[in-house]
Amino acid sequence: MHLYNLKSKESISILREKPFKLEREIQSLFENNLNELMDLQLVKSEFSIKNKRIDTLAYDTQSNAFIIIEYKRSKNISVVDQGFTYLSLMLENKADFIVEYNETLKQNLKRTDVDWSQTRVVFVSTSFTENQRTATNFKDIAIELWEVKRYENNLISVNQIKKSKSAESIKPITSSNTQLEAVTKEIKVYTEEFHLDSYPDKVKEIYEIYKEAILNLADDIELEPKKLYIAFKKDKNIADIVTLKKGIKLFINLQKGKLEDPKNLMRDVSNTGHWGNGDYELVITNKDNLEYILYLIKQAI
Repeated sequence: MHLYNLKSKESISILREKPFKLEREIQSLFENNLNELMDLQLVKSEFSIKNKRIDTLAYDTQSNAFIIIEYKRSKNISVVDQGFTYLSLMLENKADFIVEYNETLKQNLKRTDVDWSQTRVVFVSTSFTENQRTATNFKDIAIELWEVKRYENNLISVNQIKKSKSAESIKPITSSNTQLEAVTKEIKVYTEEFHLDSYPDKVKEIYEIYKEAILNLADDIELEPKKLYIAFKKDKNIADIVTLKKGIKLFINLQKGKLEDPKNLMRDVSNTGHWGNGDYELVITNKDNLEYILYLIKQAI
């Protein structure tokens, strides 16, 4: 990808890349801006455990899960082998991660508060080889690849490498390795299929209608299946969908009093326990109010 500077109405100049000289530069960039870049909470930089050093230990407050981040300038690494090593390390030493979180952030997190099934490892690099991309292109592997580049004029681009829609399961490969199989049994990567497979076609049809409509509301809206819901994000969560036997339940990520809803269609769940984000909820069984509902969702963008 090339970036250009618009000098006048008809003239552009290419912005040259200014490569990071040190791995530490990338690490500092992410740790100082972790919430903005990845919507994560920084727990510890250079976290050491069992003779291994984790570059960045982070916490996902939406998934209630620890995230391990490793920074790489070298391309000669097996991200899958290293990723599974760290995942196994965490699952075997859960108490150490809890203690670090509580001592560093002065909190009282309990082991049962953490959803260990949503743990993942993130590799950050200026680029990844085709072999590394292929090796992590499994729909249920808890390893992510993020590319970062620096350009002139202090511009930074950050891009998560998405798995292909045809990505297969890694379970047949890990079944022959006891350690890898143990990790994949405990750690789950949730997909749209996980939320839809057991539901009737009518529910799937309603979901697809609203999914496409939400994704078309603005550029760069991304879909991210979680354990309890399917999230739609543009820098932050804007809406969540939970599948039901007769339809879908939509949550709009706005606080009480922040949504203009002239028809009073949405239900206030600010004082009610619920799975999605935000204080507004609606059960949908058809597309009758599609345009109006999109008007409501757009307020969260």
